[in-house]
Amino acid sequence: MTFLYNIIVLIVSFILKIIALFNQKIALFINGRKETWKKIKEGISEKDKVIWMHCASLGEFEQGRPILEKLKELHPSKKIVLTFFSPSGYEVRKNYELVDVVCYLPLDSKKNVQKFLDMLNPVLVLFVKYEFWPNYLNELKKRKIKTFLISGIFRKNQLFFKWYGGYLKKALNAFTHFFVQDETSNQLLKSINFNNITVSGDTRFDRVFEITQQNNHLQFIQEFVNNSYTVVAGSTWKDDEDLLVNYINTKASKNEKFIIAPHNINSDAIKELKASIHKKVVMFSEKERQNIAEFQVFIVDTIGILTKIYSCANVAYVGGGFTKSGVHNVLEPATFGIPIVIGPNYFKFNEAKDLIKNEACFVVDNSQKLSVLLNEFFQQKTKREQAGKNALNYVKNKTGATAKILNYLQ
Repeated sequence: MTFLYNIIVLIVSFILKIIALFNQKIALFINGRKETWKKIKEGISEKDKVIWMHCASLGEFEQGRPILEKLKELHPSKKIVLTFFSPSGYEVRKNYELVDVVCYLPLDSKKNVQKFLDMLNPVLVLFVKYEFWPNYLNELKKRKIKTFLISGIFRKNQLFFKWYGGYLKKALNAFTHFFVQDETSNQLLKSINFNNITVSGDTRFDRVFEITQQNNHLQFIQEFVNNSYTVVAGSTWKDDEDLLVNYINTKASKNEKFIIAPHNINSDAIKELKASIHKKVVMFSEKERQNIAEFQVFIVDTIGILTKIYSCANVAYVGGGFTKSGVHNVLEPATFGIPIVIGPNYFKFNEAKDLIKNEACFVVDNSQKLSVLLNEFFQQKTKREQAGKNALNYVKNKTGATAKILNYLQ
């Protein structure tokens, strides 16, 4: 099985190089890895004691971030290396100042793994949520390097829990301890004879709650909102935008304002969105020298400020619920104590399901339902505020995972 896996890795590596010629994201994936060895050589020396954290993408980074920041605070002399598998994580956080090296994780070939670990020689390794690379894990086990899974989550359809999943299950022996999000994950690991487990919860709750304690002020957003009732729609896709635009054009009161932060900020897509809206629209890129308080709709054609914008919302619409991958991050608006509206594909996300049960998150699958719900929130302040309280209480009650993990590591 090991031989077959290594052959597959080599084949995939070759195929990706060909695809990269025609696909920009895969090109980033391939070309970014060419810089990994140079980055490590420049940032890490043989005498350094290294903590290595690996995240698949940006969402996993946000889960690992509270642990990373506390470890840096507790161990300032240690070097920290942060690796990503996906360009969507690396490209956003490649200049993250708190760590010493940010780079792509080399593909999971035996040669790459041995070279990578020889250069890092880490004293502590943290994998976030569900990145399981057999060659890395087996080599970490062989070298007896302390390795932890944080905010881990397991599902019964994963290969570890199938009769033919022995190769991957063996790789899990690398973990010194599992910190998992829920009891289901705990029981699944126990079913394959792992008992080194703590149900710590999800560190994302600590991260999003910390956001409320920082300065979230954006002057231009305050000027646009101008003390008006505001709906913030974040990470929206085309299907989300069609529903929202229908409401804005046909049902919305002139006293309602809307901020839309699309997932895709391609200029053509942004122009199409702007042209579809019949109310006064201003974009982030054209806000200068405008009296933006006069506009009813603000389109955010940039990245990196959505979380701060949620702090100004009365209601949040979180996009992605009409895509195959599912709804985006509902915890960021929840932590600001506002009701959340999403599309129908949310079943992979426990926090979305929990928020729905707590009457803090509401599901719509067509324009009429969205229009009715948004109108109710606009008209009924009591309902809106109660849903917001439910959201905030849910986040507060789920905090504490970071402290549990750090207490164990210390």
